[in-house]
Amino acid sequence: MILDKPLADIGGKGLFTKEIDDALLQGSIDIAVHSMKDVPTYLPEGMILPCNLPREDVRDAFICLTAKTLGELPAGSVIGSASLRRQSQILYKYPSLKVVNFRGNVQTRLRKLKEGDVHATLLALAGLKRLGMPETATSVLSVDEMLPAVAQGAIGITCRSNDDKMMEYLSSLNHEDTRLAVACEREFLSVLDGNCRTPIAAYAYRDKDGNCSFRGLLASPDGSIVYETSRSGTYSLDDMVAIGQDAGHELKSKAGPGFFDGLQ
Repeated sequence: MILDKPLADIGGKGLFTKEIDDALLQGSIDIAVHSMKDVPTYLPEGMILPCNLPREDVRDAFICLTAKTLGELPAGSVIGSASLRRQSQILYKYPSLKVVNFRGNVQTRLRKLKEGDVHATLLALAGLKRLGMPETATSVLSVDEMLPAVAQGAIGITCRSNDDKMMEYLSSLNHEDTRLAVACEREFLSVLDGNCRTPIAAYAYRDKDGNCSFRGLLASPDGSIVYETSRSGTYSLDDMVAIGQDAGHELKSKAGPGFFDGLQ
C-alpha cells in the first residue's frame, strides 16, 4: 500500500505479517505461511512456529541490463534496493556506487529497472526461484560477496499455541536442519535488537563435517563501518542458539552503544 517510503519509516518488518497474524489469532485462519526473513524477532503472544520448510538458496541475485557483476558497474551507477543490509555491503566494497530506495514486488522492481530508473538491483534468489523466474538473475552473488539476511530463503509456518491438531500436522512437515539454522540466525538478530534501521546479515549452515558454521555481520547504512564474526560448533539446538547469542554479543560490544544511537 505504501511504496514511497523506506520500510523503517512506516513500521518495519512487522507490517508484512500483522494482518495475517491478526487473522490467525482471531481464528479466521488456522495456519500462516511466512517468509522467515519478514517475521519479527518476537512472535505475538498465543502463536508458535513449529515448522520450517527446507531452505531454498540463500544467495542474492544481481540483476542488470548493462553489466554482469557489481564490480563491472562504472562509478556513479545507481543501484535500487530497499535493503540496508544490501546497501551497506555494496557501499563497503564499492563506495563509488550509489544506492537508492527501491520498493515494490519483484515485477514492479524489474519494470523500474527496464525503464531506466536504476542501473541495477538485487533480489533474493529464493524469491526468483519460487516465482519460476531464476533466469532473471544476471549473476548470483556468493555469500562472501553479499552475506544474506537472517533466515533468507526459509519459509516458516505458524499456528495458535493452543491448537494441538495443527501443531501436530506442522511438526510432521518441519525440516530440522533449516529450523536450527534459522534459530541460530534469529538469536544473533535478537541480541543485536535488529530492526529495519540496522544493517545485519547472518548465515548458519551445516558444513562438510556435519557441524554448524556461522557468519554474522553488523554495519552502518553507508558501509563505512562493518563488523564481522564467525563461529562453529555442533549442529544442535542448544549449541546453535549459544553460537548466535555469543556472536551477537561480540558485535554489539565491538560496535559500542553509540553505534545504535546513530541509527534511530
